[in-house]
Amino acid sequence: MMEIGGLFDVQLALESLPFVLEGLPMTILISIASMGIGLVLGLFLALARSSENILLRWPARIYISFMRGTPILVFLFILYFGLPVIGIRLDAISAAILGFSLNCAAYSAETYRASLSSVDKGQWEASAALGMGYWFTLRSIILPQAVRIAIPPMTNIFMDLVKATSLAAVITVPELFQKTQIVAGREFDAMTMYILVALIYWPICIAIGYLQESMEKRFSKYVAT
Repeated sequence: MMEIGGLFDVQLALESLPFVLEGLPMTILISIASMGIGLVLGLFLALARSSENILLRWPARIYISFMRGTPILVFLFILYFGLPVIGIRLDAISAAILGFSLNCAAYSAETYRASLSSVDKGQWEASAALGMGYWFTLRSIILPQAVRIAIPPMTNIFMDLVKATSLAAVITVPELFQKTQIVAGREFDAMTMYILVALIYWPICIAIGYLQESMEKRFSKYVAT
């Protein structure tokens, strides 16, 4: 048995790696699905949050405040263990995707709002003067510029989301961390397994960082220099 510093059992890590990686597709599925849904909901929340209509602005503000001010783990418990009390039952994967999506939407909304606000308001006025409608201006002129500004913080949100999916293990979702816990409990070597899973999450986040750089270059043409 080969150990490093008495903390990391290399043989156990190598033998357990295939089993742990069985949870990787689920981690990726939950991360991408939740981020995608969160981005769409976040955009509408951001527009509602910035609206002059109080019936849109205040519900959006309250929602964003609630989701940012409560632990996602608590919300996962509410969805998976709490909703059955009122007759609504979600399977673990659906509860995880829904929970992370609604949480991601709140953070994305604030990023969208800040990015949209950073675009020169004169462009709205110029578009209106040319007879362009609100949605056309938003889609064709404002959003491309705002997206470039939003890429770094949105990437951070996605990285945090990928790592946060480990919380889904507590509601029995078979993702990376849940697989790791199974081996840790069976082999009585939690340190090795937790170091192993950390070494799996790390390159995933590195890959996301490279994706961020690529997207920044792609959208840089929309930002004036």
